[in-house]
Amino acid sequence: MVRIVKTDASQSDFKKLVALLDGDLAERDGEDHSFYDQFNKLHLIKYALVAYEKDLPVACGAIKEFEPEVMEIKRMYVTPKKRGEGIATKVLSALENWARELGYQKCVLETGKRQPEAIALYTKNGYQIIPNYGQYAGIENSVCFEKYVSV
Repeated sequence: MVRIVKTDASQSDFKKLVALLDGDLAERDGEDHSFYDQFNKLHLIKYALVAYEKDLPVACGAIKEFEPEVMEIKRMYVTPKKRGEGIATKVLSALENWARELGYQKCVLETGKRQPEAIALYTKNGYQIIPNYGQYAGIENSVCFEKYVSV
């Protein structure tokens, strides 16, 4: 049974999972990693989730305001042994619900073309590809998505 806990970026289990995520991304992104890393600073994140299974942290995700009425999904990660069990969808859904509770209308996100699992996750969960936004405009390796979450 997966238990999802609301927290913030200062929580130790969230930080540990993000360190694992950053290691995975550094390997996948290669020379491009430092470009992406500059947009993922934890001090900017107020809303984070950690998923636990048997009191072990197995996944995380976060949201931060992108613009009024729009939250950006950040720092999605599931530990390798727990992938394929639907945990990422549960975390993503919880983030969308949290954004809605906070009064936001839409979620946007960026992922890399070298992360086919992430692209499949977002597509499966109703996200639509949009033109690359903000700092990702013109970045060949980036894929940006959006989903309206308001009722």
